[in-house]
Amino acid sequence: MAVRRIRIWPDPALKEVAAAVAAFDAELRTLVDDLFETMYKANGVGLAATQLAVPQRVLVIDLDPRGDAKEDPELAKELTAMGFAGPVALVNPEIVSADGEIKWEEGCLSVPGVNEEITRKGHVVVKAQYVKGKVLSFEATGLFAVAVQHEMDHLVGKVFVDYLSRLKRDVIKRKMERLKADDVDDGVAAAAML
Repeated sequence: MAVRRIRIWPDPALKEVAAAVAAFDAELRTLVDDLFETMYKANGVGLAATQLAVPQRVLVIDLDPRGDAKEDPELAKELTAMGFAGPVALVNPEIVSADGEIKWEEGCLSVPGVNEEITRKGHVVVKAQYVKGKVLSFEATGLFAVAVQHEMDHLVGKVFVDYLSRLKRDVIKRKMERLKADDVDDGVAAAAML
């Protein structure tokens, strides 16, 4: 397992449309392990392979990354009501049906430090495959539905800021470019110190 670099918007990798996974092999299992490890290291609740510049239809979600539900029955009940049963890796996911509406303030590991309210479907039925290829289907509501839709957007080259006005996107884009420039400057300074 390894922590990989998460691409920051507007990195071109985030516009790639992911290809369906055909080989359920050790390479796929490594990718899934790396997605989980990278997501946990970055304090996220979801991550798609395209965010790591891997154009495959794979994503991971964990709405309880610190395991708080084990000690908090109220949280456990809330997560269960959303359809969330624990950390999940979805391969070749598709939304079979969706209805209702929910507004949620979303953030994204590829757009750090930015949160905006986005309107999504409030209830989704999802069909996907496990990492070994077996088919699964489930229903999701609330935050779980939001997370599934958010991560699936990444698989078709869409980031949540694409739902915002052009003016907001431009402001966020400048912020992300400054962030990337600062990272490059820090990297050059750190390399010069070695």
